[in-house]
Amino acid sequence: MTETAAAEPFVLDNSYARLPGEFHARAMPTAVAAARLLRVNRPLAEQLGLDVQALESPAGVDILAGNRVPKGAEPLAMAYAGHQFGNFSPVLGDGRAVLLGEMTDRNGVRRDIQLKGAGPTPFSSRGDGRAALGPVIREYVVSEGMAALGIPTTRALAMVATGESVRRRRAEPGGVLTRVAASHVRVGTFEYFYRQGHNEAVRALADYVIERHYPHVADADNPYHALLEEVAAHTADLIAQWLLVGFIHGVMNTDNVSIAGETIDYGPCAFMDSYNPATVYSSIDHGGRYAYNRQPGIGQWNLARFAECLLPLLDEDQEKAVEQAQAVLERYVERFETTYHDGLAAKIGLEERREGDADLAYDLLKRMTEQGADFTLTFRHLSDLGRAADDRDDNVRALFDDPSGFDGWAVRWRERLADETRDDAERRAAMRAVNPAYIPRNHRIQQAIDAAEAGDYQPLDDLLTVVANPYDDHPELAEYARPPKPEEVVERTFCGT
Repeated sequence: MTETAAAEPFVLDNSYARLPGEFHARAMPTAVAAARLLRVNRPLAEQLGLDVQALESPAGVDILAGNRVPKGAEPLAMAYAGHQFGNFSPVLGDGRAVLLGEMTDRNGVRRDIQLKGAGPTPFSSRGDGRAALGPVIREYVVSEGMAALGIPTTRALAMVATGESVRRRRAEPGGVLTRVAASHVRVGTFEYFYRQGHNEAVRALADYVIERHYPHVADADNPYHALLEEVAAHTADLIAQWLLVGFIHGVMNTDNVSIAGETIDYGPCAFMDSYNPATVYSSIDHGGRYAYNRQPGIGQWNLARFAECLLPLLDEDQEKAVEQAQAVLERYVERFETTYHDGLAAKIGLEERREGDADLAYDLLKRMTEQGADFTLTFRHLSDLGRAADDRDDNVRALFDDPSGFDGWAVRWRERLADETRDDAERRAAMRAVNPAYIPRNHRIQQAIDAAEAGDYQPLDDLLTVVANPYDDHPELAEYARPPKPEEVVERTFCGT
């Protein structure tokens, strides 16, 4: 596997490779038997300033599959640790992913280019380092759906079939995902060094993160305290945004928490259908640690682990350092609640905040839980209603097992709307802009995976069409908006990439 002298689809750098050797292990991608390009994310490629035709060429496909290394790349597997379901694992690291390097996009933002499923690395333990095609498709669809919803996320640039099988619960076709991220540094990366007592490495990592991701805090009185503030604020906003679209990450271990405030590592994730705050999809989350309604608290718990790593940098006096960290964690709660409550108000069409607005939204959520109402469609159809009841109410009422459960709430909601100065047309447009008609529904993802494994990619293309434009109506693909029928429900999702 060598670089080529011909024109390259990628020209990369790798600033992370310039950190000391303990931060990573050199790891070349392992060639695959028969690389076949399945999809290139053309809008993302253009945003990155890449030549789409070059990506789709044989030379480009070889790079996306891991069969060739692009110019400037220094492939490596990143070292990190992590708390997994609350239990600390001192050495994890990239066991099936290779960071090729970085490039600067059209907005001047430095972005990581990583191959997932690129073969074993020094951190693979007994794993094969490969990825099954199903999880590759899931991450591609869900991450692109999240991006279209306006939620910070890693992105999927391409999917490649390997022509090889991997053994998971059964023999499955293999795939490689090209992932683009602002950063692959995680809370677990800091834990890796802190738990070894290697404070100078923690400082070096913090300096790297500040320089690359938060340069504006470099001149703060204490840049490390400012870094903790920034990461806490970004995490609070991110998790609030998850809840506002019904997203469940599924495995919020500290090694899956991005320092850059992006959603990362789409394993057993899913979007809720019927609203229930205790919903869990992950097949391995037996105790519901990462249930939908526990995500804000877990976010704070994970940030506490990050704060622990920074304590030696916050203040030489341990007691003062802890006080500073605790204050940041308390502000995380305030930031989350503000972002979440503002988002709920927008979802029910309230622009001019009043006391009691949050209670009004919570009452609707409570009734949705009791009556099995679909989360996404309840808010979407609510967007079309006027200040007086009419036939359009039936679209919302039909989602409730007992429609009277909605009727009682709607009276209070319309009384509150009377205090709004916007007219109905403006309010409806604003509500439709925050209440999607389409999400990457779990059963549709599974249908797309099953069809793709059988060689039919039309369901995948249709799904990508609607999730890429989730706030628009797609009459020809309207069935992708509906909840699953009882026989279509997918209750469990699995790790697999």
